[in-house]
Amino acid sequence: MASYNGSNFIKEQISSIIDQLIPGDELIIVDDCSKDDTVQIINEFNTDYIKVYQNPENKGYVKTFEKALTLSKNLYICLADQDDIWIEGRLNNLYETIKNEKVFLVASNFKVKNKSDYKVNFLKLINQNSKKYLGNIKRIFLGKSAYYGCTMMLDRRLFKYILPFPSYIEAHDLWMAMNANLLRSIHHLYDDTLIYNIHQNNTSLKERSLLRKIRARYYFCLALVNILKRINK
Repeated sequence: MASYNGSNFIKEQISSIIDQLIPGDELIIVDDCSKDDTVQIINEFNTDYIKVYQNPENKGYVKTFEKALTLSKNLYICLADQDDIWIEGRLNNLYETIKNEKVFLVASNFKVKNKSDYKVNFLKLINQNSKKYLGNIKRIFLGKSAYYGCTMMLDRRLFKYILPFPSYIEAHDLWMAMNANLLRSIHHLYDDTLIYNIHQNNTSLKERSLLRKIRARYYFCLALVNILKRINK
């Protein structure tokens, strides 16, 4: 989990995660220089499951998630946003799916709880598209994919291809999904596994300018070349 000024939501999210952990699991939280009492709330849980790290300076959520991944130790890793709520049984559902499907990455769908004025219609992952790898890549390029990091579980063997993150990527989740699709090792789980809270500060929902959209397509092409080079090493 990457945290930043998450005091309004993070307690409920951590509680929903801790309830699903078993001995040997860990919840790694990297705080990106929060200015509120986020870290204090985290420390109040007083459990061995949680390991908290604090960035010496604000690095942004992409680099913060990258650091969290590098600090992980187990074979299977979930990414978690600070403001969602894990649905009961989520962890076991993803775990059984990634084992049974024998893939590097599983991504699911989610329920939406809207606490803002945003009117958002989220696309859903379709199970039957799991092996339509080129179609999935095309949807990412067109900005019509339904890949969100908070829905994912990955096998750490994917680290060989995704780490380190290129400095130019704006969305670590799309970077990971691109890698998994090009490796032909991804599965779409149609189930909802978390509650996605929409509020005024959601980073992923902010409208991008035309220039930023064009730049994102350019970075997509750079990422594609980068991934192919890593795969063919």
